[in-house]
Amino acid sequence: MTTMRTGHRNQRLTELADAIRDCVRPGHGQAHTAELVREALRPFLGVPGLLREEQRRGDPERYLQHVLHVEPDASFSVVALVWLPGQQTPIHDHVAWCVTGVYQGAESEQHYELRNSPEDGPHLVPGALVTNHEGEACGFAPPGDIHLVRNCGQDTAISLHVYGADIGELGTSVRRTYDLPVRSGAAAD
Repeated sequence: MTTMRTGHRNQRLTELADAIRDCVRPGHGQAHTAELVREALRPFLGVPGLLREEQRRGDPERYLQHVLHVEPDASFSVVALVWLPGQQTPIHDHVAWCVTGVYQGAESEQHYELRNSPEDGPHLVPGALVTNHEGEACGFAPPGDIHLVRNCGQDTAISLHVYGADIGELGTSVRRTYDLPVRSGAAAD
C-alpha cells in the first residue's frame, strides 16, 4: 500500500467529518461507535465531488491510500483506498474500530478466525465472504476483525475507510498481518 497525504478539503468532506464527529463520543464502545459511523458514512458513498480526480487514481503496483482527514484529537481518520482490479490486502487485523464504505465499484471481504490446536498449531479458518457494492458499508471492532479485502470487479474500486485511530501518525490501521496456514472447515478448538 502506498499512502498519499491530502491537504485540500471541500465542503462535502467537511460535512462527512462533522457527521462522523457526532458519532465518536467518549463512553461508546468500539462496536457501537463503528455502527454509528457506518450509518453516518452511507449518505456520502458515491456522492460526486467528495474526492478530487487525483484521489480517484490507482497505482498499478499496489492499492493506494489517500488520507483525507485526521481529527485533531486523533479520535478518527478518514481515508480513501483506490484499488485496481485484483489488488488486495494481506490478511490482517486492526488497531481500532473500522468502517468501510464502497464509494465506487465493488470489494470482497474474506473474514478469518484465528485458531490454535495441538494437531495443526496456529492457523486461520475462513469465515464469511462478503461482497459490498457502491453505497454499502460495514463496520467492525477488534477482536475478531481478521480479514482480507480485495477489488473483485473489473474496474477501479474506491472505498472510504474510517478508523478510530490517527492514520496520519500511524500511517496505517493495520495492527498485524497473518502469514499462517488457512485450514477450511477446521473443528472449533
